[in-house]
Amino acid sequence: MDPVTLAASADAYKFLGAGLACIGMGLAAIGVGNIFGNYLSGALRNPSAADGQFARAFIGAALAEGLGIFCLVVALVLLFG
Repeated sequence: MDPVTLAASADAYKFLGAGLACIGMGLAAIGVGNIFGNYLSGALRNPSAADGQFARAFIGAALAEGLGIFCLVVALVLLFG
């Protein structure tokens, strides 16, 4: 195979892998929306328990965003590594 064609296909696979890794960032955003949507639904049903669950909602959101940032790092490593 021609070396130029081989390098072009390697770049294409690199971009494809980075794009697939970025799907996780969108899924993390969906997860954060789901967490706070369910928190708001529960807080409206039982306002007295809302204060006790607020910290847990932030912990869940932080974990979901951490996974999204990890996906971004993987995509950047694939592109520039």
